[in-house]
Amino acid sequence: MNKQPPLDFEILYPRFNTPITDLDCGQKCAIHNSHGVPFCCDICHAIPAAYQSEWKFLRQNTNLWREWESTDCNDVELDANNPLSDLPDNMILLTCQGASLCQRPYRALSCRQFPFFPYVTEDFRFIGLAYEWQFENECWIISHLEQVASTYRYEFIQTFDKTFNLWPEEMENYANKSEEMRSVFSEKKRRIPILHRNGKNYLLNPLNDHIRITTFSQYQKFGPYQIY
Repeated sequence: MNKQPPLDFEILYPRFNTPITDLDCGQKCAIHNSHGVPFCCDICHAIPAAYQSEWKFLRQNTNLWREWESTDCNDVELDANNPLSDLPDNMILLTCQGASLCQRPYRALSCRQFPFFPYVTEDFRFIGLAYEWQFENECWIISHLEQVASTYRYEFIQTFDKTFNLWPEEMENYANKSEEMRSVFSEKKRRIPILHRNGKNYLLNPLNDHIRITTFSQYQKFGPYQIY
């Protein structure tokens, strides 16, 4: 990573700053979290990761973040798997001061993109946004993809186009994640919702990456969000 051109986070952050939706979706899910905060801001559910160079930028500009420690969550009912086991070498796990003390200009990229990630097809094309399927029952926006702002979608795609151009191995990492999603959805005999880079919405066949255009009403809802 040291031999690669750096991402300029001072420029990148303002260009990927539009909220996912016009409403505060964190309030939609916080009522279903026993900790009373949005799941995406709960260190017991989602641990933010940052690139090493991003962490350097953050610690020089804000006191919002510190390095994650295994004692940050002591909820024994939650999954105890080691989150470091599959962390890329160029990333670090972080802990913030909490949702109530968020400094939005200094949110990590992982916060800005959550719950989405760049979907990369088997033939290595970045076609749009897929979601973190592990959070289907927790994240309100996953059940309300129609609420995702078009500007957010555009900024997401522009950000990762730039990232992949500078750091090609990052696209490989997301290709592996996309392959994992295809495997999970194939086993469940489900199609993958895709918010495409062309502005349209699709359902993707995980067996062959074939897509068909769809409407938001055909996207599935989950958990407590099935009724609203």
